[in-house]
Amino acid sequence: MRRIAAFVFVVIALIVSVGVIYTYQEVVSLRVERVTDDVHVIFGQGSNVGVLRTDEGAVIVDTMTFRLQGRRIRELADDLAGPPQVIINTHYHFDHTHGNPAFASGIKVVATQRTLAYMDAFDASYWEGGASGTLPNEVFENEHELRVGDKTVLLLRPGRGHTDGDLVALFVEDRVVHMGDLFFNGRYPNIDLEAGGSVREWAATLDRVFELEFDVVIPGHGPVTDRAGLREFQHFIRQLAELGAQAARAGLSLEETQARALLDADAGYEVIAIPFFMRLDREFVIRRAWEEATGSVRRVELH
Repeated sequence: MRRIAAFVFVVIALIVSVGVIYTYQEVVSLRVERVTDDVHVIFGQGSNVGVLRTDEGAVIVDTMTFRLQGRRIRELADDLAGPPQVIINTHYHFDHTHGNPAFASGIKVVATQRTLAYMDAFDASYWEGGASGTLPNEVFENEHELRVGDKTVLLLRPGRGHTDGDLVALFVEDRVVHMGDLFFNGRYPNIDLEAGGSVREWAATLDRVFELEFDVVIPGHGPVTDRAGLREFQHFIRQLAELGAQAARAGLSLEETQARALLDADAGYEVIAIPFFMRLDREFVIRRAWEEATGSVRRVELH
């Protein structure tokens, strides 16, 4: 029996070790794509990271999920664009911000006021101690312009959608916009109603983005695309919002709404899932549309 128990223990240990190694490799395996001469995107387990090269160094949009990813992003950004000068956090979610502490304490970190408030409300424990040196230290309400060397970055909080604090970052000279999670390209989006997100208002928020001058679109998740790709996502959001509104008008339950949902703009969409934690799929987005339309979710009040 002891030999059998020892053998089982060794097998379990090997399985766990392989799992840990695989997970580590997945986390640190980052891929770089050139968008323009001065703009690159870093893809990995977490948000899409934008890197803008200026003649003073790198501007970085979002930092993924883990500090070890942040360290790798910092190294890649240095190679691609020079020493990091500014981090821009598009919103508060951990897969866009938890790489921040891998950068130098006190580096300029820009976000909206609401993003900083949500980091304090939902994620305060992560930012205790040394990590506090990479919290947003330059915040704004609706619009902000950064001038870094020879480049201009226009930051805009266009309205409610993913949350009510998201910004988009326009690299003006390069005509590239980083959307953060106001755009999931070919993936089911997260809709954070508790942090002011809105299916109903999302399409109008994207209309404000379309007023900007850009050709290339970097989504928060999914491949780089163009204005037409962003329009397709807007069509999906409009259809989802109408589905929720119709369910509320008809007094349908969530189960009835799920069963009767006429949603086809999501054809080919991929599921985003973290086992035992979250799953962004068709059922999730329909539920969120129904919850907003029926007033079933209460927003967090910021102070």
